[in-house]
Parts: sequence; structure tokens; C-alpha cells
Amino acid sequence: MENTNKVVKSTVASLIAAILQWVLNIGLIILAIILAIFLGKETLHLANVLFHTGEESSSYLLIEGIVIYFLYFEFIALIVKYFQSGFHFPLRYFIYIGITAIIRLIIVDHKDPLDTLFYSGAILILVATLWLANTKRLKRE
Repeated sequence: MENTNKVVKSTVASLIAAILQWVLNIGLIILAIILAIFLGKETLHLANVLFHTGEESSSYLLIEGIVIYFLYFEFIALIVKYFQSGFHFPLRYFIYIGITAIIRLIIVDHKDPLDTLFYSGAILILVATLWLANTKRLKRE
């Protein structure tokens, strides 16, 4: 009787995990589609900024758009890597996204030198974390 209860509990737990995994996978597929749509919109925006230059700020808009473009690529690559690696998010992809996001923040908001110094320090910490994550002891793949 006790073994039967353990088998039933194990089966129920496996079923719940499988259902939640499907929900997560469907959600990530929907998110990937939304990101691909925004990537297309950002492509049109970049083309518009590139070909309609005339303002001094257009170069800043172009650089900001390029960095946002990379963020979309990185999020889509993260989702692709999730499915390729057997439903696992690699830590280093999150670090790449963090570094790119902080670089975008520096480009957009560079008025205060102290803030820029703090952002640069955060990038340095993320790069050190990336180096640690890629060491043989911590690297999984």
C-alpha cells in the first residue's frame, strides 16, 4: 500500500511538471513571435532614422536603435538556446543581455558622469561574472 502511494504521488508530480513545462513552452513560443514582430518594427524604424537624417540627434537614435536591435536578437537567441539545450536557460545569455542593456542605458542617459561610472562598474562586474561562468568548473555545455 505504501509503495502504491509513492508511485501515485510520483506519477501526479510528473504529470504536473509536464503540464507546467508545456505552458512554459507555449508562453515562450508566443513571446518569440512577439519579439520577432518587434524586431521587424525596429528594422523599419532603423531604416527610417537612417534615411531621414537631418537632425543632430539622429545619430543617437540610430545607435540606440541598433543596441535595441541587439537586445531583441539576444532575447530570441536565448529562447532558441532554451529549446536546443533541453529546456534550460544558460546563465551567460542573461549576462550578455544585461551588458547590452547597460550599454544602451549609457548611450541613452549619459548626462551624469557619476551614473556613467556606476554603469561602467556594473558592466565590469558582469564581464567578471561572465568570465567565471565560462570557467571549466561552472560551464555546463
